[in-house]
Amino acid sequence: MTSMEPTSGERTISFAPPEVGQLVDVRRRQWIVADVDSSALRPGAPKQSRVRLASIDEDALGEELEVIWELEPGAHSLERAGLPTMTGFDDPEDLQAFLDAVRWGAATNADRGYLQSPFRSGVSIEDYQLDPLVRAIDMARTNLLIADDVGLGKTIEAGLVVQEMLLRHRARTLLVLCPASLQEKWRLEMEEKFGLEFKIVDTDYVKALRRKRGLHANPWTSYPRLITSIDWAKQGEGLRLFKDAIPAHIGHPRKFDLMIVDEAHNVSPTVGKWAVESLRTRLVRLIAPHFQHKLFLTATPHDGYTESFTALLELLDDQRFARNVLPNETQLSRVMVRRLKSDLVDANGKKIYPERRLEALEVQYSEEEHAARKLLDDYIAERTGNDAGGQAGAFVYQLLRKRLASSPAAFAATLEKHIETIEGRRPTERKSSKLDERILRRAIDRTREDYDDDDLRETAESEALEEIGRRLRPPTDKESRLLAQLSGWANGARHRSDAKADAILEWLESHLKKDGEWTEERVILFTEYRATQTWLQEILVSHDFGGDRLRMIFGGMDKDEREEIKAAFQADPSRSPVRILLATDAASEGIDLQNHCHLMIHLEIPYNPNVMEQRNGRIDRHGQRADEVVIWHPVDADGSHGQDILKALQKLDTMRADMGSVNPVIAPQLPDLLEGRRKTLDTTLADARIARSKQFVRAEKDLGERVKKLHDRLAETRDLQHFSPGNVERCVRTALRLADWPDLEPVSLENAPDGTAFKMPALSGSWQRCLEGLQHPFSGEVRPITFDHEVAKGRDDVVLVHLNHQLVQMRVLSDEFEPVSVCRGNREPIRNKVDATRQERRCVST
Repeated sequence: MTSMEPTSGERTISFAPPEVGQLVDVRRRQWIVADVDSSALRPGAPKQSRVRLASIDEDALGEELEVIWELEPGAHSLERAGLPTMTGFDDPEDLQAFLDAVRWGAATNADRGYLQSPFRSGVSIEDYQLDPLVRAIDMARTNLLIADDVGLGKTIEAGLVVQEMLLRHRARTLLVLCPASLQEKWRLEMEEKFGLEFKIVDTDYVKALRRKRGLHANPWTSYPRLITSIDWAKQGEGLRLFKDAIPAHIGHPRKFDLMIVDEAHNVSPTVGKWAVESLRTRLVRLIAPHFQHKLFLTATPHDGYTESFTALLELLDDQRFARNVLPNETQLSRVMVRRLKSDLVDANGKKIYPERRLEALEVQYSEEEHAARKLLDDYIAERTGNDAGGQAGAFVYQLLRKRLASSPAAFAATLEKHIETIEGRRPTERKSSKLDERILRRAIDRTREDYDDDDLRETAESEALEEIGRRLRPPTDKESRLLAQLSGWANGARHRSDAKADAILEWLESHLKKDGEWTEERVILFTEYRATQTWLQEILVSHDFGGDRLRMIFGGMDKDEREEIKAAFQADPSRSPVRILLATDAASEGIDLQNHCHLMIHLEIPYNPNVMEQRNGRIDRHGQRADEVVIWHPVDADGSHGQDILKALQKLDTMRADMGSVNPVIAPQLPDLLEGRRKTLDTTLADARIARSKQFVRAEKDLGERVKKLHDRLAETRDLQHFSPGNVERCVRTALRLADWPDLEPVSLENAPDGTAFKMPALSGSWQRCLEGLQHPFSGEVRPITFDHEVAKGRDDVVLVHLNHQLVQMRVLSDEFEPVSVCRGNREPIRNKVDATRQERRCVST
């Protein structure tokens, strides 16, 4: 092909409405046209065009602007006068790099056989994770229930679908509804693994938006890709703004494109005597019809109640399913993807995911500690014998038991608050009103909400104790004596180690050290309460388990500090000294810690099985490298009760592996088991509901053939689309050379083939963005890059440059609009097309 030079630097100016891809001048800045929507307000009226623009200025790349072209003063299109002059032939390698760049940027909805998004992500993708992607491509309206087991990578699967739909221009506006604690995880996953920027909508975001755009700015239409907490959006201002944003009537095309609901079981109606729609259910029912596509993610699609399951399916696709109508098996199989860890094997038949083993951490409680438990039992028996206290009393007494099981420090704080709220009170004969009952119920319900801040949780419990204290009678003389004895013990024990802490110290010495030297093993210690975490930290430090070997994560801590600690724990043990991580439940959701840790200790057994599974899921998940995950639970070494608890937990784990969750059935029995009022779990009802749910929620057993087909389809795409590491490398190096930047410098990387890792050159201007993310999250060292997924798999000392990485995107961004340098390669772009949803410009040549 011949090289070319421009004939003239002059450009012609046109004031007519532009076309997609044209260069325009608006408000004294140059933009590229991303989209044009022309229409007339009434028949015979002059046509008006809404034009969406993407900035090409070096200091404003990615900025967007929407204007009405005919009303925008001075807006005009820029067109080059004449074609360039051909002066010679270019290197064939340059032509091939250009053709590859055009091929990669030309994905269309018609090419259903090709899978582009796996090559535009920075993750190691398992073949089974391609199934939702393939289904989404083949669907006219993508409505999928991704119901894979916990830890199989549902977020990655959703990200692949999102990326592909953006590439094929089937979606532009996206909304992720998730628990509050998962918002930041979703934002980081989409940015780091898929190169997609999402914004989190919350109260602070709304305030900032109004300061910038005015009081009437609506957050739900402020940016194409949004994430929000479902609990924030279901009520108050979030709900009001949603009602303002959605049309009064459902129309075509839909107002929004794609909605993702994470932990989708939370939006199902709750079932007791009757199925009751929660605020979450009502929110999704309100907005779902205004989205063209929907992805529901949950590991527990069926809780044993058909009413709840069919309602969830109706929210997903009301054309296929109806509430209280048993789903058609064929239709259900089209929309639901479900695989269990135990069913997934590699090409050699080896299980992909590790086995999980539960062990007992036997605790030899002292006579003093047994006496304290006896005192609490006597106090509760005395209170409930004289006056049960109803729901309010039951809440307080269970909270005291849970705190005592956690640590003396946690118990002392709650006992002190309880004594403060009931002592010195006068007996009252006033009957409580319905309003009083509603206030009380709200106070108790607030303690059960998901909190990402431990202080907020402590405040909710404290307020509930105060509210309940107003309704409980004052203590009798005997009860006051019992409280005084308990208080005396707690205030002394809160400042010293106890039997459980001693058992943990012994465990740490035997598992994390060898001959007094630290090994490379790591462990996570999980607790429900911040007071227990602080108490145990002091004990560990006093026994030489502190310093740089110990770190803490808790809800409400600074985000940057949390990410720094996470990076240290996820880094290779040979580089990072951290061996022990103390974490609270408020910090557990949305944080993955499986890289170099397969051991966990629960400081107390949660009364809610879902909380226990949430903790376990931090290490028992996709990316775990060990062959076995081992979980320790503290149990009393004396008597048979400890073994009864362990057997029950093992049975729970078996049921979880079979169904995904048994929380609605078993949860009410667990407190009685832990407090010694029952020896075993009655699973008769649970077994019946599992059998009922299995009629509809069947895991795919014969996965081998399907996974092979997915693998072959991916390999075919790789070959036909030239998605090889060498081709991506050639494209990048050609772009660097044409832009007069230094070439990539090959470097050696341990256990990697020669010529697969490179050092990035120093870059500036708009190219400087390519250097973002090269620093190691723990050490801060600048890492080399690789274009090969296999080289990057399972290691964090190299950065994978995929097709959506900024460096690859610069192949078309670099100087392409400058009159001279656009002709320095082997082409003259006639049309430049923009995918503004990703702030990416693709060069499409004829």
